[in-house]
Formats: sequence, C-alpha cells, structure tokens
Amino acid sequence: MDYETIFSSVGILSFLGWGALLAAPLNARVMIISARAVGILLAIAYVLLLGAGWGVEPAVSYGSLAGVMKGMSAPSHMMTGWTHFLAFDLLIGSWIVERSRASEINHLLVIPCLALTFLFGPAGILLFLALEAVHKRRTASVS
Repeated sequence: MDYETIFSSVGILSFLGWGALLAAPLNARVMIISARAVGILLAIAYVLLLGAGWGVEPAVSYGSLAGVMKGMSAPSHMMTGWTHFLAFDLLIGSWIVERSRASEINHLLVIPCLALTFLFGPAGILLFLALEAVHKRRTASVS
C-alpha cells in the first residue's frame, strides 16, 4: 500500500472540507453538507485503513505510552491514526458551524474556533463552547 499517496489524498480531502466550512456564509446548508460528506469519506477511509492494518506488526498496546509509540511506528498504524484525526476534527468542525448558525453567531467569530479545531482539536471545541456560552448570555440579557 502506498501510504504517501494515501496521506496526500486524505490531506487534500480534508482541506476541501475545511474550505467548505470557511465558506459557509456563502451557502451554509450546502457547505455544511459538503464538509460532512468529506468527513464521512475520511471516516470510511479510516475504517478501511483500520481493517488493512489489522494484525500488522508491531501491534498497538494501549496500556502504556511505550506500547502506543511502538505501535505507531508502523506506517499502516500511523496512517490510520492520522486519518482518524482528520475525519473526527472535520466532523466536529461541521458541527461547530451548524451549531453556530443555529445560535446566530457571527461566522467571523467562529473562524478562530475552526482554525483551532483543525490544528488542535479539543482546544477548538473548547473555544467554541466558550464563545457560544458568552453569546447566549449576551443574547439573553438583551432580550
């Protein structure tokens, strides 16, 4: 299996999905559905990679840091892990945009949350949840 080609392919797919999320104000419904579709394609790629790497040595042992590091030394395992990150973060990004639209949060305020989610997953969702909480508090006090 050519992992360099797979790496490039899933990376390009991921960027297309993130591009759709950044362009959400143009046509939110289409862009969110597009990003989610890309996320699902990446999730399918993840499952296929997971199956292809099953039983490949070295086996990943989740009981210790050393076991995980040893397991990730196999290209098949590392590619599977990378695709997992790309798929999951993009699906979370599409959820953030969908939820921000429902809460009527300005998309310009959401972009830093998306960038952080792309780069550092959980940090991005924490920033969005904080933004959403502040927005709800301000909206409630204005009403």
